[in-house]
Amino acid sequence: MRLPAAALTAIGLCLPVNPAAAGDEVFTVGNYPVEARADNAVAAKDRALADGQQAALRSLLKRLVPVTAYPRLRQLSALKAGDLLDGFKVRSERNSSTVYIASLDFSFQSQAVRDLLRREGLPFTDEQAPQLTVVPLWRMGPSRTPQDAAAWTNVWRGLDLEHALTPVKLQALKANIAPQAVSALADGDGSAIRSLVAAYGSELVLLAVAEQDAAAGRLSVTLSGRDAVGAFVLKRSYRLDPSDPGYASELAAVVSLGILEGRWKAIKAAGGAREGRPAASGNIDLMIAVEFSGMSEWQDISRRLSATPGIEDLEVAGLSARGARVTLRYAEGAERLADVLARQGLSLRDAGGSWVLRMQ
Repeated sequence: MRLPAAALTAIGLCLPVNPAAAGDEVFTVGNYPVEARADNAVAAKDRALADGQQAALRSLLKRLVPVTAYPRLRQLSALKAGDLLDGFKVRSERNSSTVYIASLDFSFQSQAVRDLLRREGLPFTDEQAPQLTVVPLWRMGPSRTPQDAAAWTNVWRGLDLEHALTPVKLQALKANIAPQAVSALADGDGSAIRSLVAAYGSELVLLAVAEQDAAAGRLSVTLSGRDAVGAFVLKRSYRLDPSDPGYASELAAVVSLGILEGRWKAIKAAGGAREGRPAASGNIDLMIAVEFSGMSEWQDISRRLSATPGIEDLEVAGLSARGARVTLRYAEGAERLADVLARQGLSLRDAGGSWVLRMQ
């Protein structure tokens, strides 16, 4: 039975969160911030819970659905989160006579969400990847402080790492890792990954390096290591807001986790059609493995893809020295796209159920 927000307010901490069944952890959106203001404390909490569960459901759907299908989530805009809510748990809260602020865990009914996505014909992935060790590292400069490094780690801690499609365990940089290996990884040299693997006793370990350039007004972040999909190096930069210097770090951590989830969703989609998902040959949502000999060739392929009429929502889900995974939408399907790309000097072929792209 769906409970109205007012009832949730009255029940408060007593509303149980059912223990997640094996494989259902991803249907909990944890550590979700809510805040609302109203004429009185009860109304403020009521509003925060109502708005929070709707926002948490949107986050859950984006977690499960590939980015190429995000525009199709608009068809679910009228969905009532309360109809799918299994329960919530309060991690922390504070309030006044007119304001309620809290951090909550919202759990949703796994089977009901799966049924909804299948009914709507939306592709999704609900299988968690093996746990990944992430080492947040702030590259120190002459004007940097230990507080900067702590802040970078803390923004990662504030994410919902436990319930992500790619669950993450945070670790500090170990003293036995040579500075040369750290510099090589931070500069994009993935060959130094063996140092991390040996130090942490896991093949799945990633360095998340942040470096601030105040003069340029940018925060640069490099992800370098190996996740469940494979070895990769990815660099991105974010604009610094002088009025809110912490925002760039928070955004960078959120985007980085999204990249890891996107890589996992892409590789799971490549494993074949699942129930509720059409086969690739007739589907407008495609995941393509790109093969190339070097970065200049990759840039050439990327430019040709971007210039191809009809390709929409082109996203890079993963990039390494000799390969990439891209997701895109093409209304006429992969086979028709292969014909179009052939005229651009690109070869797109079906390799045992997976689409592979390379120069002709």
